[in-house]
This record gives sequence, C-alpha cells and structure tokens, in this order.
Amino acid sequence: MPSGLTLLCGGARSGKSSLAVRLGLDFDGPVTFVATATPGDDDMAARIERHRAERPTTWATIESVDLTVPLPDDGLVIIDCLTMWTTAQFLGETTDITQRAELLASAWTSRRGPTIVITNEVGLGVVPTTELGREFRDEHGRVNAIVAAAAQRALFVVAGRVVPLTRIEEYFHD
Repeated sequence: MPSGLTLLCGGARSGKSSLAVRLGLDFDGPVTFVATATPGDDDMAARIERHRAERPTTWATIESVDLTVPLPDDGLVIIDCLTMWTTAQFLGETTDITQRAELLASAWTSRRGPTIVITNEVGLGVVPTTELGREFRDEHGRVNAIVAAAAQRALFVVAGRVVPLTRIEEYFHD
C-alpha cells in the first residue's frame, strides 16, 4: 500500500469496502479502521454487522461520525465512509462542510502512513425529487471533489472492478 491518501469512490454495493479490507489485509503494519455509519434502522444495523465481520479483530476500530478524532500517524487508516460524514454534517445544518472537508483532506495527506477514504458517488443516479436531496447530492459531490483533489490516488469502484481516475490537469497535459 503506497503512502499518501487514496480515495475509493463508487456506488452502493460496488465493492469499495471489500477492496479496502483486502488492501488492509495486505498491509504490513497496524491498521486502524474508522467506521462512520450509525444503525438508524434494522437494515443499517445488519450492514454494520456484516462490515464488522469482514474486518480482522486485530485491527483497531474507531466507530464515530466525527472524523476529527485523533488518528495514529503511522500505519494504515481506513475511513468508511465519507458519505455518512457528509450526511451528518448536512443534517446537522453545518454551513461550512466544504471547509471542513478541506481540513480533513489536509490532515489525511499529512499523515506518515497511508490513508484510504471510502465514499459514495451519489451523482450518477436519478436526480433526487426533493430540493433537500438535490442539495445533499451537490454538497457531497463537492466534498468528494475536494478529497479527490488532495488524494495521490483516486479509484472508481464499480461492479467489483477498479478504474483509476486521472486528474483533469493530467488528462489535458501535452
């Protein structure tokens, strides 16, 4: 696992979390897993339990939607997922979500050890029918773009496959 920040972005059930676990299993050193989901209903509680069962018990686990929690400077950190963080900020009526995302991305890139951040791409589906849904989609798109811009690597995960994402500047570079 190379050092720096890696963003794993994709749709629901695309394989993002499974990929992160595989990368963690291959990592030669300590792994800290930050889980941001909260069990709001029976389905989400079952999903959380499935994810817990996928992870080795030897990994340190932090269960918190607060991504400003202190992280170890060394070792691999996996954050699953940024979408739940954006949701908590959005529903908490935070007005500076993008500024907070910039601070988080900066902190993650300044760690000595590698950081993997998992997030959902929510802009590829049907346009939400509510204004609140459209506002969330747009805000989370901005958060994803901020973290992707700071990341050394960004991968799009779809149907269990990985597609590397190229920076716009690199794409048009002659």
